Amino acid sequence: MSVESARAHLAQFGKDNAILFFQESSATVELAAHALHTQPGRIAKTLSFLTEDGPILIVCAGDARIDNRRYKDLFHQKAKMLTPQQVEEYTTHPVGGVCPFGVPEDVKIYLDESLKRFDIVYPACGSGNSAIPLTCEELAQYSACQGWVDVCKDWER
Repeated sequence: MSVESARAHLAQFGKDNAILFFQESSATVELAAHALHTQPGRIAKTLSFLTEDGPILIVCAGDARIDNRRYKDLFHQKAKMLTPQQVEEYTTHPVGGVCPFGVPEDVKIYLDESLKRFDIVYPACGSGNSAIPLTCEELAQYSACQGWVDVCKDWER
């Protein structure tokens, strides 16, 4: 169901046929980078958190990690990742295929600054063997994100 919801969402922008599917898994940053023959930083990984206001997704570069201090400063609470069961329940996507497309409207989406250094990034599309090449502007538009945040560390600025 989740690939279909991502595809239906991207169809609104004429991008449903741009989804790439792989014979091999792309469920982790390393596997996706290998499948796409690109560097791990270009993989737009989607991290899932539970806040007092409900679930949120933060899409960041594959080589970035959440900085707990920055996260707490922005969201005024400790970062609490969703369990694998909660991920699918809240986002409709399985772990390894979570993306900012075709998720329920109550899930807020944020994009991290770590992505902006790339001309093209590759978020998943609802399965552990899919991705789509997008510019950061397209990612922001298609995800209907709340905005850009700076909550990651360990990436090359």
